[in-house]
Amino acid sequence: METVVDLFLHLDTHLATFVADYGVWVYGILFAIIFAETGFVVTPFLPGDSLLFAAGALAATGAMDITLVFVLIAAAAILGNTANYAIGRAIGPRVFAARDAQSVMHRLLNRQHLDRAHAFFEKYGPMAVVSSRFAPIIRTFVPFVAGAAAMNASTFVFYNIAGGVLWTAVCVGAGYAFGNVPIVKDNFSIVAIGIVAVSMLPMAIEILRHRRRERIS
Repeated sequence: METVVDLFLHLDTHLATFVADYGVWVYGILFAIIFAETGFVVTPFLPGDSLLFAAGALAATGAMDITLVFVLIAAAAILGNTANYAIGRAIGPRVFAARDAQSVMHRLLNRQHLDRAHAFFEKYGPMAVVSSRFAPIIRTFVPFVAGAAAMNASTFVFYNIAGGVLWTAVCVGAGYAFGNVPIVKDNFSIVAIGIVAVSMLPMAIEILRHRRRERIS
């Protein structure tokens, strides 16, 4: 656990070490991490925003090619979400149906919730697919649920690409522009935590609003 925390808090240092040790293979490592973080429901704990920021900062020093970083990360994010959507489409309904008979998870995974998810993605799908990119953990589950809820495939593909490109541009671009500013570089662990906190803020606000609406009603 300590190793995972250290890796997250000092991604900039570890990424620089990977570049020194593995050279061009670091591009493959970046691709694999982002693909897994966005493509598999069981790996939401992998670094996303902070890793992109660190990659942009390292690219600004000339240690990595910024164009290649952007293209590979965007491709990994888009393909990862696509795979996650396809998995959700293939097995999602069966997962929800299987849970109907089990009391432990019945309230979380049942056919009624799946039907509601379908209605939600038909109405708000594009916004959810794009905005979830900027929410750690949530972005890992949204494509799966979108697939399970049978969100229109062409709509998903379009906004998946748009969201993947936007997310990569913002996070890598921010690292490229500000990652080597002395106060940022010297306090990367604080910046990494701040990135996650800011990313989670919209979700926290929405949860508070939902609870407030429930109390009023």
